[in-house]
Amino acid sequence: MKDTGFPRADAEHDFLRARRRQVLSRLANWLRGEPDDVNIMLPFHEVVDALGYLGERKIGARVIRLDSIVGSVDRGRDFDRRFRPTSGRVRERWERLALATRRGESIPPIEVYRVGELHFIIDGHHRVSVAHAMRLSTIEAMVTEVRTKLDPSGIRYRGDLIVKDYRRLFLERVPLSGQSRASVVFTDPWDYARLGEHVEAWGFRLMQDEGTFSDRATLAQRWFDEEFGPVVAMLRQADLIGSRTDAEAYLWVACERYRLIRTHRWDDEVFEAVRSQSR
Repeated sequence: MKDTGFPRADAEHDFLRARRRQVLSRLANWLRGEPDDVNIMLPFHEVVDALGYLGERKIGARVIRLDSIVGSVDRGRDFDRRFRPTSGRVRERWERLALATRRGESIPPIEVYRVGELHFIIDGHHRVSVAHAMRLSTIEAMVTEVRTKLDPSGIRYRGDLIVKDYRRLFLERVPLSGQSRASVVFTDPWDYARLGEHVEAWGFRLMQDEGTFSDRATLAQRWFDEEFGPVVAMLRQADLIGSRTDAEAYLWVACERYRLIRTHRWDDEVFEAVRSQSR
């Protein structure tokens, strides 16, 4: 719809268009059978809990991209994931801000937390909603940067937090670092728990065999260097990786080895038995 030239009327039309888009989006998600969380803002505290909080610092005023704002601190239900109003409750305040924006009046910056490249609103939901409706691409914000143990990349919906949470717990039990840490990746979050149990059992057997005590970090790196790396290399040579990640292939063959042969040795007999099971 074209602007009428009357700011107040256009602000009212802006709100009605935003509401209509929200309803149509919800209907489209229902027709496609999308999960319930696909159109819900990411909750800041759940994200930080899943990633592991380390600290924060204020970095002041910044111009940030609107599409980098993915969640909220208070988990308000007045707006959906794209900050379209979900009801008429916010209409009066929303239209007042839209009118001020159309008239070119000064609008105070919003307040956000920054986690990686993602932003979460502390204050300013209505302002972000209006900016989206006006087709703006950036907005001014007062930013507080939050540092976390895990990189937030890959998070799009609340369901993604499960994987991050399980990975964080795994890395607390098996504190790998650097490239070793990056090499252990699963699609199914429960596999992190299974591998954690496996590595702890491996480390316990190693300490029994050597008659020494080692801390978690040392055992984790020894497991990666002496067990995970060589086994993955053998799996590649045997063409048993397939479409799995290295960690998924390792866990699969480790479980099959124990189930079929009840041994922790790696030899040709093990790989032949596993290969015959995969046919």
